[in-house]
Amino acid sequence: MGHDDGPGHRVLAGPGGAAADVLAGLPGADLTTVQLEVARRRAARLSAADVRRRYGTDRFVGPSPLPSALLRRIEDTLLAASPAFEPVTLSPLTPLGTHSVVTGLAQHRVVPTGRGTEVAADPTTGLALEAAVRRSGTAPVRLAAVQRVVRTQRVAEGLFAHFSLFGAVTAGRDTGGLGFERQHVAEHARLMAAGCRALGATDVELAVTVLDPRFDGLLDDVDVPIRPYPDREGGRGGYYEGLCFKVYAAFGGELADVGDGGLTPWTRRLLGNAKERLMTSGLGVDRLATLL
Repeated sequence: MGHDDGPGHRVLAGPGGAAADVLAGLPGADLTTVQLEVARRRAARLSAADVRRRYGTDRFVGPSPLPSALLRRIEDTLLAASPAFEPVTLSPLTPLGTHSVVTGLAQHRVVPTGRGTEVAADPTTGLALEAAVRRSGTAPVRLAAVQRVVRTQRVAEGLFAHFSLFGAVTAGRDTGGLGFERQHVAEHARLMAAGCRALGATDVELAVTVLDPRFDGLLDDVDVPIRPYPDREGGRGGYYEGLCFKVYAAFGGELADVGDGGLTPWTRRLLGNAKERLMTSGLGVDRLATLL
């Protein structure tokens, strides 16, 4: 309903003006009251049979088809392979606007709630928020988490809108001469490779996209095979900056896309400090489970 055309416009535009503008202009507490009352009235019209039918057809609520024990083993293995990163148990919710304001992800790709929050779409955003709270002095903050997340974009047939991701972030201060970037891009590259190898990967490779010429060669000394990926589209437009990479791993077969990483401006935005730096990376737990 956030679009200016289609069903959203038809439903929300009335003789007295756009209802969405009225609702968006309400104070937060008033809007929450309205949303909760609308939800109460709609729920009051439902029967238990309605709920059961919705459970069987809604791609947002069905259980994962992947074995729970396998997912748990992968999660534990990835966390164990990242001893330098403090594990954090993230909330399934983040403040409203986290993904669109901080990371630039389109707002309609996340699920909002009626209480000024939204469902987590990536653990690195929640970790970035926590790292920003913890940041002080020159010592970097290293955090990691596994989180079940939800995204609204359509996925392949048979897959669900929710899946688990392993994420890691390192937040710190600019040390000059790309010192922070050089150290922590390499650290995250090794982290991604170590996680895949701990799961039994027979081959790991990074496809590197240089977004700023100053960052060219930043991974030349890393003991992980790399190849250039200049034509990558995803991650551009402000999500990543400087340099980003895709993680590919093989488990006895062909290399497959299993993860992602890159430098972001998120803590700089959160703290309003141009000297703040953040390196993020992640692996798809469900994706890895389909390959093992």
